[in-house]
Amino acid sequence: MTQVIWIIVAALVTFTAGYMGYSRYLSQFVELDEDEETPAHKYEDGQEYVPSKKPVLLGHHFSSIAGGAPIVGPITAGAVWGWVPALLWIAIGNPLMGAVHDFISLSGSLRHEGKSIGYIIGEYVGESGKQMLLWFAFLTIILVVAVFALVVGIVFNSYPEVSTASTVYIGLAILFGLYLYQFDGPFIPGTVVFVAAVFGAVWVGMEYPIALFEPTAERTAELGVTVLFNGAGEWVPGAASLGANTAAWIPVVMVYAAIASALPVWVLLQPRDYLSSFLLYAGVGGSVVAIIVGTLLGTSTQPLIIDSSLGAFNGFWGVEGVFLPLFPLLFITIACGTISGFHSLVSSGTTAKQLDKETDARLIGYGGMLGEGLLASVALSALAVWGFADPAGGIGAALPNFASGGGIILTSLGVPETVGAVFMALVLVSFLLTSTDTAVRLGRYMMEEIVGLPAGQTDTGLNANIGSIARGRYTNPLIQTIPAYLLVVSGQWVTLWALFGGANQLLAALALLTGTVWIANWDAAKQLATTGVPMAVMVTITVLGLSWLVFYENLYRNLYLHFTGGLEEPLAVEALASSAVQAVLGLVLITLALMLVRIGYRNIQEVRYDADSTTVEPSDD
Repeated sequence: MTQVIWIIVAALVTFTAGYMGYSRYLSQFVELDEDEETPAHKYEDGQEYVPSKKPVLLGHHFSSIAGGAPIVGPITAGAVWGWVPALLWIAIGNPLMGAVHDFISLSGSLRHEGKSIGYIIGEYVGESGKQMLLWFAFLTIILVVAVFALVVGIVFNSYPEVSTASTVYIGLAILFGLYLYQFDGPFIPGTVVFVAAVFGAVWVGMEYPIALFEPTAERTAELGVTVLFNGAGEWVPGAASLGANTAAWIPVVMVYAAIASALPVWVLLQPRDYLSSFLLYAGVGGSVVAIIVGTLLGTSTQPLIIDSSLGAFNGFWGVEGVFLPLFPLLFITIACGTISGFHSLVSSGTTAKQLDKETDARLIGYGGMLGEGLLASVALSALAVWGFADPAGGIGAALPNFASGGGIILTSLGVPETVGAVFMALVLVSFLLTSTDTAVRLGRYMMEEIVGLPAGQTDTGLNANIGSIARGRYTNPLIQTIPAYLLVVSGQWVTLWALFGGANQLLAALALLTGTVWIANWDAAKQLATTGVPMAVMVTITVLGLSWLVFYENLYRNLYLHFTGGLEEPLAVEALASSAVQAVLGLVLITLALMLVRIGYRNIQEVRYDADSTTVEPSDD
């Protein structure tokens, strides 16, 4: 039998080689300068532009990029197509494509005043290209908010202990922000006290689990959960398909994200992400150490071997009963574990506005993505230990496996399995909550650039004009969360996850396109293969993947078969509406992406290959 440790070894070998070698080359390639003034110093305003210590910013960045996708994606892909193809895409694709994508997005934003990838491409191809990319990013963020809020709801339903622990953890983050920035408390002692309190939140959650409605997960029956609302909750939108407790948590998470995104970064974002980084490092690093110790010393409660229910390779179309082509769907299913367009929004959104030195970009940009790849490897290992009997179950079946398998792995270090499972569930939720409100904040940044807002200024959105409402700190979150909520409660969340994956990966391709255009215009002597090859690969994969989802999954399987009587059970009206919206959204995303690729390629041709063209320097304005 194959031991789980080989999954971790494969990832560590390629990731170490990538960081020690390739990231060093990339730093020299984009000419990072430790003495160059960063946007955080140039536009420091105490709100968005705030110079941050490297470990603090690494914690924020890692927490923001590491949502549910690098956990759900590898687990689902490994169950459907086998653990070997999933591992190969993570171990090889991450250092050569995903980490490059994150690093180039962060470095490019540094050289353009902390602006987004939409602004950067607009500098070189014009306003139309900028607007197309910004709208593409904004639509993708709505999908991000939808699926991440959904995943939090699923975890809270399966682990009500985490509902309590997460509430305590958010309160501690606010207190830590006040301690650091208002009372100027000493950093190291504060870190020790508040990090210990965050870990203590796990105990509080286990003692006082809460749920909005009666949880449906079997494991919760003996927990003594405090249920806040009586009744079955059939009136909650989405309860029929998701369950009342899961469906009720979704709007709560979205309201939290809307409020958190409107607060200054020092109030919640920075302190919470710094504190959560210790949870994340303990979860990922502790799991890696536990796998090594458990394998070498045999200290786990059960052997850390790959369960027989998980195949090494299940064929091109996946396991029996799941008709899904490995190419291109495996790549967009694994999503953020290898490469994610959402990261380009974080890198060129919040992170670039807080970078203290340009040279910090190597660890935070490239290294942060390798950390997410390691998380994906841990998720795949948790699946391998626990097994997965229902790969067709999608998100709802995948998420509990991460916590359950993680609980078994942590027994190698003497942690009781029940405690370890709750801790791993909290690790997952800390990723998700951070990513969700960061996504809403980034969506506001996108709209600020679409509508127009001078750098360093903010708008509350309370003025009586459309532009102000669209970009407003207090009003823009509604523009994002309302359509996201409607998409989730339609009952079509399974295809929604796939659509999110495809859109997210296609956004990554466009971010790589932006980096390629920037480099081509910056210096005619610089090679373009580093960003151009991954861009071409991702455009091909994602356009084909989205086309499958649009034409086969939505238009044919849902709409055509429904209206021709080909379905055993006709779809509800809201499900039909969701399928139609998803099909239209997918076509819009494909069209925008192909138009941008055409515009970007034409710009590169003009700069590099036309005899009469001249090189355009990166803007310093």
